[in-house]
Amino acid sequence: MMGPAEVFVALFVVGLPVLLLMLIANRWFRLREKKLDVEATLAAEKAAQYASRSNELEQRVRVLEQIVTDTGAQTAAQIEALRKPRVARGTKGDDAAA
Repeated sequence: MMGPAEVFVALFVVGLPVLLLMLIANRWFRLREKKLDVEATLAAEKAAQYASRSNELEQRVRVLEQIVTDTGAQTAAQIEALRKPRVARGTKGDDAAA
């Protein structure tokens, strides 16, 4: 028969390593979960950026389709309207460089 001291030693030898392994595994799983949350957040942000960029490109394609299918007078007016903002931006940059 085993005495109380031998039982405590057996619990200490077996129980302490098991407890430590459980604590380490718990921390590792929590860290892994946080990493996955961060990755999911980043993926959602990228998806939102791609969606907004996609909408912008769709609008530009619609404008181009409209320009291609319109008559010549309307096309010339739209092309000139598109050029005006570029000229305005270009002159600001030229003034700043001078």
